[in-house]
Amino acid sequence: MSCSGDITVWINSPGGDCVAAAQIYNMLMDYKGNVTVKIDGIAASAASVIAMAGNKVLMSPVSMLMIHNPMTVAMGDTAEMQKAIEMLSEVKESIMNAYEIKTGMSRAKISHLMDAETWMNANKAVELGFADGILAREEPTEAPAADSLMYSEAQVVNSLMGRLAEKCKIPIKNIPKTKAEDLISRLDLIKNWQ
Repeated sequence: MSCSGDITVWINSPGGDCVAAAQIYNMLMDYKGNVTVKIDGIAASAASVIAMAGNKVLMSPVSMLMIHNPMTVAMGDTAEMQKAIEMLSEVKESIMNAYEIKTGMSRAKISHLMDAETWMNANKAVELGFADGILAREEPTEAPAADSLMYSEAQVVNSLMGRLAEKCKIPIKNIPKTKAEDLISRLDLIKNWQ
């Protein structure tokens, strides 16, 4: 079954396996529709690679993006350690491909940012090209009427008072019409309940 249409991918991840990230990146890059990536918390390490697959990358004003050199755990003699170093060098080159495609930045600059383990807030990520924009709150098309909010509050208070009176076996009196009467009624309820 193939999917169609535009998709939105929300990211809030400290990262993980770079091979898994590469596979997710490739799937998103191969997707026929538009891919919007929204970073609402953190896109660090391997998660930052996934984010680069978005046609549009948007970050929350309070989110972070972090890039760094790949890491591994190795054990063995000098030959094994040298193999691990070479492998990490190749992994870094492949990760830099994703950053270069998205940002248009030079590989040397990207390499320096990765060496320094660079943390970017939304503004810095947009400035450097890792993100395309900052998420903004959408304004409601029509604000609810103020009296409807007050009506809801009154309904909740009246319902709560009725339930309290029922539980405490207090006879329900007429519901007060003014705030002063409401306050007096509540104080009487508390006094009678003790």
